[in-house]
Amino acid sequence: MNSLSILRSGPSIARALGLIKASNSIPHNTAFSFSPRPLECRRALSSVKATNDEEAAARVTAVDADTGAPTIFDKIIAKEIPSSIVYEDDKVLAFRDISPQAPVHVLIIPKFRDGLTQLGKAEQRHGEVLGHLLYAAKLVAEKEGIVDGFRVVINSGPSACQSVYHLHLHVLGGRQMKWPPG
Repeated sequence: MNSLSILRSGPSIARALGLIKASNSIPHNTAFSFSPRPLECRRALSSVKATNDEEAAARVTAVDADTGAPTIFDKIIAKEIPSSIVYEDDKVLAFRDISPQAPVHVLIIPKFRDGLTQLGKAEQRHGEVLGHLLYAAKLVAEKEGIVDGFRVVINSGPSACQSVYHLHLHVLGGRQMKWPPG
């Protein structure tokens, strides 16, 4: 769970995390034995818990996805929440992710949502801004010195762990990307 998830979700995420924590507890009297490789097993369990937390956050935030309520990204655009801006023009804003998954991890968002809460909701009228988001990703990659190798990720919907319903691109780079990505 990262700070961004807590900021955007408030008390509802706490309830969801409580349910996950309770369901992920392993009783002490089970036959599970982690003695052969305790550190590796703890890492694996930690990874599963982190994945479950992100999945829970995505399910919780999906409930209010299309209400039109301001998102954390709207607040960043309005400069109500500080961010480390990497690129900005009249259509998009790019800023560093507060929980980076790579040495370079920048989010690019359209300044006007116009109903574009997720890629799965895109309409033909969104074609120009979608193209501009991808072009901005290239500009960010150049600016960050990763144009020779970077990844652009768009999570669309709760099954893809989208947790802010304001379309956004993740630009990741600065290290060798692995395949498959998910």
